[in-house]
Amino acid sequence: MIGNAGFKITILETSDIHGYMLPIQYANNEPTEQGFAKLAALISEERAQNPHLILIDNGDLIQGTPLAYHHARLNASVENPMIRCLNELHYDAAVFGNHEFNYGLPLLKKAVNESSFPWIGANIVDEVSGEPYFGKPYLIQEFDNGPRVAILGLTTNYIPNWEKPEHIAGLRFENVLETARKWVAHLKNKEKADVVVVSYHGGFERNPETGEPTEPLTGENIGYALCQEIEGIDVLLTGHQHRTISGLSINGVVVLQPGSQGAYIGKVQLQLEQEKDQWKVVTASSELLSANGVKPVKKIVDMLQADEKLTQQWLDQPIGKLLGNMLITDPMGVRLKEHPLIEFINRVQMDISGASISNTALFDNISPGFPPDITMRDIVSNYIYPNTLQVIRISGQDIKDALERSASYFATYTGGSVQVNPAFSDPKPQHYNYDMWEGVEYKLNISRPEGERVVHLAFEGQPIDRNREYDVVMNNYRAGGGGNYAMFQGKPVIRDIPTDMAELLATYIMEKGTIEASLNSNWEVIWD
Repeated sequence: MIGNAGFKITILETSDIHGYMLPIQYANNEPTEQGFAKLAALISEERAQNPHLILIDNGDLIQGTPLAYHHARLNASVENPMIRCLNELHYDAAVFGNHEFNYGLPLLKKAVNESSFPWIGANIVDEVSGEPYFGKPYLIQEFDNGPRVAILGLTTNYIPNWEKPEHIAGLRFENVLETARKWVAHLKNKEKADVVVVSYHGGFERNPETGEPTEPLTGENIGYALCQEIEGIDVLLTGHQHRTISGLSINGVVVLQPGSQGAYIGKVQLQLEQEKDQWKVVTASSELLSANGVKPVKKIVDMLQADEKLTQQWLDQPIGKLLGNMLITDPMGVRLKEHPLIEFINRVQMDISGASISNTALFDNISPGFPPDITMRDIVSNYIYPNTLQVIRISGQDIKDALERSASYFATYTGGSVQVNPAFSDPKPQHYNYDMWEGVEYKLNISRPEGERVVHLAFEGQPIDRNREYDVVMNNYRAGGGGNYAMFQGKPVIRDIPTDMAELLATYIMEKGTIEASLNSNWEVIWD
């Protein structure tokens, strides 16, 4: 208690950890200034200073690093290493992120069952009963002689647009806004909550400061609408977009988003005062605490060693040899003119699927490419998502439209160096949404306006027929229309290949023994 009528509550939020438990970069094992082991030190420090503390993970926890992949695919019989660490830190609750479903429901249910804290998901319901699938839509946290705090869990309802249907079979992802309206009213009226915290694995569809739209209103992110349209929310914890947002309120709701990969932990402080038999929030603030320079907690590091040792052994397994050069030194250059690594990935996709056209992306600017002696570490450092492949049947017009979408990755060229369109870098980098194609010949002129940049498009030496159908292989995220590729949504799936792409690449290289860098230069980006 503070005085006779004051009470202070601290809320800590982690989000989008993506399996980054240790402060290392798996491509080369170099140290980094991020990771859960560093956040653990900040959590312990805050807990010592703030007796009334609530600790929440906001989703995308169990996927994203080789450690997470190795556990899911090769060592799932042991306790989930990410869950083990959150249990050690005495988390109060966790929310489901979209990437929690990447390895299927059995692995997710195992993680939930191993957790010493509840997972809350109000809008993830059983498609038959309509009841919350994982049991708990919210958590009530009570303090002696203090307020009653409710934490409502919500997850972006856009997941069916990305996820493999078998991974979410039996689930329905209900509208976030309508679910929030229902449950916030319940928490205020039935549960008599003094404070309502919404932990939403989703982000903002508008600039939090100005309200200006920042992305197509698909419903993937609706944080701004939650603040504006739902009465009774005191705190909105967000994620999914990997942004760093703090020190802001929207319509009186304090908001927070702590980046990704354990670089920050979000902190909200609420000061409450009692009026008769009810507590009221009188001040609310949010900030980000950086992991930079923080010493990792040894106990967390030690708890991960058995899993980490197996992961490192797996990463160092030799896969095969490379003749030629597939190293990446200039990520922008890779996107302007075809690179042997991109051609190789597309060729593997075409070989495995039987499709004559393929697309793929350079997912991140830190992708190193392949060295002469290829290991599993090189595979997962370049293909960083647990994507599978699908062959879908689309029209020539769809191909043209998809290339125009990719071409919008570049800002309109007016001289100097080529720049990324801010829509692909703000609020977060979206390099993975620029595709490069094999099996068609094309040129993109980025001096021209968006929507008019495909200046050459041919298949087998002839102009592409806009009305003809073509079978194209791509990752399952893109095949579902992910990345605002609406032209792919609902198209016939001709072939589904349910094996992770990283595994497909590794198997292909192992079977060949030696691969060779090649380049047919079937596409390029030009400017006047």
